[in-house]
Amino acid sequence: MKPISEKLTELRIGYNLSQAALGKAFGVSQNCIYRYEHGTSIPHDALRKYADYFDVSADYLLGRTTFTEGKLYSARPAFLNDNKQLQQFIEMCFDPTTAASARLKEALYKMMTSGGDVE
Repeated sequence: MKPISEKLTELRIGYNLSQAALGKAFGVSQNCIYRYEHGTSIPHDALRKYADYFDVSADYLLGRTTFTEGKLYSARPAFLNDNKQLQQFIEMCFDPTTAASARLKEALYKMMTSGGDVE
């Protein structure tokens, strides 16, 4: 696993941001961002800011997972199976006489029950 400081650098560079620009967005100096990225100082609050700003999980930043959405993100309730009103609403949104509607409805059901993963 990569160290936290490398991940912080990769995120910033991936968004084509300078240290100064990210520091401005965080309300800290460019020097603070430099210290975060070189591992000399990474306060708890900075990790939260990185996670929020780049929409990644703290688990990803801490090296607990390689998935940016974190380990607990996939634990989604099976709300569709237990929600008859939602199923009825989805049925009303699609024209039952067209093949395209049937495929879209199937994809929507699959996406909702699998947590967003659709092939």
